[in-house]
Amino acid sequence: MTSTTVFVSGANGFIAQHIVKQLLAKGYTVIGSVRSHEKGEQLKQLINNDQFSYEIVSSLTDKDAFVDVLKKHPEITIFLHAASPVSFSVEDIENDLLKPAIEGTTNALNAIKEYGPQIKKVVLTASAVNIFGFGPHFDADQVYSEDVWNPITYEESLANGFFGYLGSKKYAELAARDFVAKEKVNFDISFVNPPYVFGPQAYAVKDKANLNLSNEVVNSVVKLTKGDSIPAEGSVFVDVRDVARAHIVAFENDAAASQRLFTASSRYTLDTIANIINKKFPDTTVPKGDESRNEEIYKSIHKFDNAKTNKILGFEYITLEESVSDIVDQIYNV
Repeated sequence: MTSTTVFVSGANGFIAQHIVKQLLAKGYTVIGSVRSHEKGEQLKQLINNDQFSYEIVSSLTDKDAFVDVLKKHPEITIFLHAASPVSFSVEDIENDLLKPAIEGTTNALNAIKEYGPQIKKVVLTASAVNIFGFGPHFDADQVYSEDVWNPITYEESLANGFFGYLGSKKYAELAARDFVAKEKVNFDISFVNPPYVFGPQAYAVKDKANLNLSNEVVNSVVKLTKGDSIPAEGSVFVDVRDVARAHIVAFENDAAASQRLFTASSRYTLDTIANIINKKFPDTTVPKGDESRNEEIYKSIHKFDNAKTNKILGFEYITLEESVSDIVDQIYNV
């Protein structure tokens, strides 16, 4: 058992709930931030563990967002910043996506520098979109690794909601790196950069509508019925439990300091997902996938090499089959 206290921002998020669950299982004390008292109470009820408590941080863009938390809790020595907007449907791309992600990150780091001198490790939930190129920046021949950056510019990020999301993640990571390079900080920082994140919710699912954005990919296949055609699509995935585990490795393993943990498990297609569902749930109405199309679909999916990350992590990734089975099991049993 350990008496170390870990702070997790955005603690009611999909990935963050798994981080909290795994931290508690390892004996850490966890303080999470949520946006409202109501969300905090719901989360506390779900987690049901005396080692978890919450604080309210109502706005990430408030310059002093994390100051009160750090003043109140000098026992926090590890800060996991998992809070960031994940939505493509926003009215104002700059003010609803880009600024909250960038300012939320710098506000957190600034608060740590000023009010958390005892904090030695900071982990930022970033994204594989900071690595992969999309649209005009996609390169079928490129092997994407930890050292590659998505070339999207800030101006291009303003074009639409999807590009806004890409920019929000990239420029938040850049802002964090810039901050650490320019300021005298007392902490090591690491980044976790997952692609599409599949897998079950950490705690009971009360409402299918609350599935996270990545799991909507799986849910879109679940909703198909015999006779429906399966879109010829795919991408790169990782299971949420592995992403959570990587956040813990990021502060427990000194080799992760200043590194990107590019947590990518494998490529997938919707045909493969459909066939996993049919294999695991024989009574499903989902049509069978045609995996003879996979090679063609793979041509439009990023190739990657994350051997550097995997050496630091030191664990095997959960397979696509297990990940899809576990989330579909939850969807069917809500």
